[in-house]
Amino acid sequence: MSSSVGKMNLEEYFQRIGFHGPHDKVDLASLTLIHKLHVMTIPFENLSIHCGEWITMDLEVVFNKLVRSSRGGWCLESNYLFGWVLREMGFKITMLSSRVFNSILNDFAPGEDHLIYLVEINGKVYLADVSFGVSSQIWEPLELIPGKDQPQGAGVFRLINKGEIWILEKTCRKPVIVNPEFSTSSLVNKVQTFQIYCFTLEPRGVEHFKERSHFLQTSPTSLFTNKSICCQQTPTGFKVLVGLIYSVVTYKPEEEVDILDMRYITEDELDEVLKEQLNSSTEDRRWTGFYGQVSLQSLLLNCWTKLTFII
Repeated sequence: MSSSVGKMNLEEYFQRIGFHGPHDKVDLASLTLIHKLHVMTIPFENLSIHCGEWITMDLEVVFNKLVRSSRGGWCLESNYLFGWVLREMGFKITMLSSRVFNSILNDFAPGEDHLIYLVEINGKVYLADVSFGVSSQIWEPLELIPGKDQPQGAGVFRLINKGEIWILEKTCRKPVIVNPEFSTSSLVNKVQTFQIYCFTLEPRGVEHFKERSHFLQTSPTSLFTNKSICCQQTPTGFKVLVGLIYSVVTYKPEEEVDILDMRYITEDELDEVLKEQLNSSTEDRRWTGFYGQVSLQSLLLNCWTKLTFII
């Protein structure tokens, strides 16, 4: 994808997410609104990996993809772009790296794969993360304060402090699965309170993530090379396609449950679901990687199922 289509500017980004406020108001209300609009507009997805497109950390390429081409991306794109927006607006931010909890290992992954930010406003510090996806996605920034319950749409988030390490965890509601075929699916979270990722307060630069980005896009042990995902947050929950399993999740906090409507889609439905439901598309994109040239649909069909994306 070319990075030469004009200079990046905030106005285009704000049009993309539907923000109409002032560009220079550096306060919690502005941060919260922009954070939520970004989450509700730009999908979390890794389709590029399965379409022969290399994911770069060239900010102009990321801007063109997520803003001008109305695509989605993963944290090394979407959070990276969000940090640029905050800096341009005048927010004081610090880039951090985090280690995502792996339910198969029952521990945090050894690699610092996930890019996040701390934002300082009026002496208080907030965690900003617009690109984790599924039920672990925060809609609004979290105050960096240990042990405080911070309720949001997906459940109750809290930050636990253990010396130099901070842990983001979430307490969720009971899942109600509409289709009994998926009652034992490994995609469905069975734990009421679980850890999402851990991090320290050591500042990072973009160079810190480039080696990990290469690994995540090429290693046969990477979750992202083995599992395709596209997730769009909604005002009532989220929609997600993992492989060929399409799920619509509706949060029902007043009933203390989440409704999971899960089903398999056909290859013929794939483009419609991605375009109409998930603000993305596989049109004119084909996998050209190590497995030879095959359609994305074929790769989606062959994705592993026992991996760590949970909804």
